[in-house]
Amino acid sequence: MTPPIRRLIAPRSIALIGAGAWTDAVAAAGAAIGFDGPIWRVHPSRASTAAVTYYRSVEELPAAPDAAFLAVPNHETAGVAAALARRGAGGFVGFSSGFSETGTERGRALTRDLTAAAGDLPYFGPNCYGFVNFFDRAALWPDQLVGTPPERGVALICQSGTIALTLMFNDRSLPIGYLFTVGNQTRVAVEDLIEILTDDPRVTAFGLYLEGIQDPARFARAAARARAAGKPIAVVKSGRTEAAARTAHSHTGALAGTDAVFDAFCRQAGLARCETLATLCETLKIFHSGGPLPGSRVLIMGASGGDMAMTADVARNLELEFTPIPPAQATALGGLLGDRVTVANPFDIHTYLWFDPPALRKVFAAVLQSGYDAVGFMLDCPPDGKAATEAFDVVIDEYIDVCAGAGTRAALIASLPETMGARIRANCLRGGVVPLQGQREALEALAAAGAVGAAWALPGPGLSLPVRGPAGTAVRTLTEHEGKAELSTFGVPVPRSTLAAPSAAAAAATALGFPVVLKAVGAHLEHKTEVGGVALNLRDAAEVEEAAGRLGALSHTLLVEEMIVDGIAELIVGVIVDPQFGQVLVLGAGGVLAELLADTVSLLPPWTDAAVGAALARLKVARLIGGFRGRPPGDLRALVDAIVRIGEFAAARREQLMELDVNPILVRPAGRGVVAVDTLIRLVQE
Repeated sequence: MTPPIRRLIAPRSIALIGAGAWTDAVAAAGAAIGFDGPIWRVHPSRASTAAVTYYRSVEELPAAPDAAFLAVPNHETAGVAAALARRGAGGFVGFSSGFSETGTERGRALTRDLTAAAGDLPYFGPNCYGFVNFFDRAALWPDQLVGTPPERGVALICQSGTIALTLMFNDRSLPIGYLFTVGNQTRVAVEDLIEILTDDPRVTAFGLYLEGIQDPARFARAAARARAAGKPIAVVKSGRTEAAARTAHSHTGALAGTDAVFDAFCRQAGLARCETLATLCETLKIFHSGGPLPGSRVLIMGASGGDMAMTADVARNLELEFTPIPPAQATALGGLLGDRVTVANPFDIHTYLWFDPPALRKVFAAVLQSGYDAVGFMLDCPPDGKAATEAFDVVIDEYIDVCAGAGTRAALIASLPETMGARIRANCLRGGVVPLQGQREALEALAAAGAVGAAWALPGPGLSLPVRGPAGTAVRTLTEHEGKAELSTFGVPVPRSTLAAPSAAAAAATALGFPVVLKAVGAHLEHKTEVGGVALNLRDAAEVEEAAGRLGALSHTLLVEEMIVDGIAELIVGVIVDPQFGQVLVLGAGGVLAELLADTVSLLPPWTDAAVGAALARLKVARLIGGFRGRPPGDLRALVDAIVRIGEFAAARREQLMELDVNPILVRPAGRGVVAVDTLIRLVQE
């Protein structure tokens, strides 16, 4: 850690400045955690007592404090920060609110004043609840403090004081080494802390609660640094809502909200995105106990058919692979358990061997030697002190003992969080078994940890987020003919076509060859289908003349194109510009069903053949391309190539491109290529 931030987060002296109730709470937290340095109190009028001396100002303090907690009115914060900077303090927590988070000019002015007054002094906030450093027994925390210092543990970083407090109160045996809140992130941001704490050998993983990211490129670099150090990140991000303020011109713009973009960022950066705080805790326990899983092949066993049936149901929408038990192990298990037990995954082992520990050991050993990325044993226990637990303890102890030499990641899973007590959790952690509490969150955690491991294993470059996007507000929509001409220069296949007046359309179609498509042309016709601006499958000159008469009312120029008749799948391929992450490639089921089906994936750069191929495989429409119900397979290689070329066009026009929509790109049978049959491109005017 750099010396300035080290002084702040692992202080040897602390100054508490301002409001009595809040600073009293910070003093109590320091006592609770066992802070053994001086805690100096600063208040302009509070009287000293035999136990506590109050100094009137920062200047009166006996020495420069390593860390200070500022609970003063917001208009006084800058002055106190300046005094701390002059005195040579190590940094501070800005507890007061009413700064830039208000969105008002006064709040922004107070923030500017604070930034200027603090100079180079590091600080958290303002509008910040503080932090707890369990490792070094230091707390600038104005609330209850729960937890004991671990030798190794996770670092929690939150943009909400209440969420941080909730995580601290967890009863899940998650070892917390650091708990930070960052407030407005005016000086120290989430990405700063990830970079700084990655170098701390005591930190095993990071858990984040985010409401937004200040600098996505820096955040990506910080995540890459943590990944290189083998310290995975799990994150809960609020705001799973559609952000339609960006644009609604294209189908792509309607399909790709900021939440989908953040999902793509997490997947590509190798971060575990969690739905709930409970899943965050369980995922972090897996990370703490050995890092990400190698993959998502899991086996779950238990002594209840109901538990196993529920496991299959609960996991149905998760990216977990319940592959069959290999033949050799299945045969061994059948011999141990008899023909009354069906060897399957999930695996109901029944209770025939429950009181035969040596036989149970053999069952556990066979399962753990089956080559899974993780094995989970589901068992709910009675609470200590309220019922006899010996029969459960013996089985759990045997499982833990067998897991020790198995070489496979192992977990003990309770269906209900409260049916795995602290004693059992501690025994599991000592034996290298992850105690997972709650069936749904346990399975979500296993899926998340497996996805991170798979992402870490992928070769190739990391994320390449653009520094800037298009500037300016004047936007021009290219006509479809212009847009296709632009794409074709990058090698994107487009239909043969020609422009013609309505009166000449039939002759143009005859020269081109039937069947043809007729389209009205104009920058104002962004969605031609919705206004009747398209006529399909015209098979002779008479049909073209009739259609040209109708379409001529919409446009004085018509686009005459060859009709592609052998398509087996339609996809939408688009690029939008996210306000934070820059260009985003969106792939999905295309045509008129694009927004109805919402079968899409989002992808951040770099858009390589491998990345595009993996993204396509996640789509439901991929089954059509692979050959569905006897239909011929589509030209997947040509599709990937065309999408990569669309991405190359978007990257080359990054300074002008607002959005791009190819809907649909038509996939033809294998060996016959693909064709971009409709386009929408909007550019900022230079």
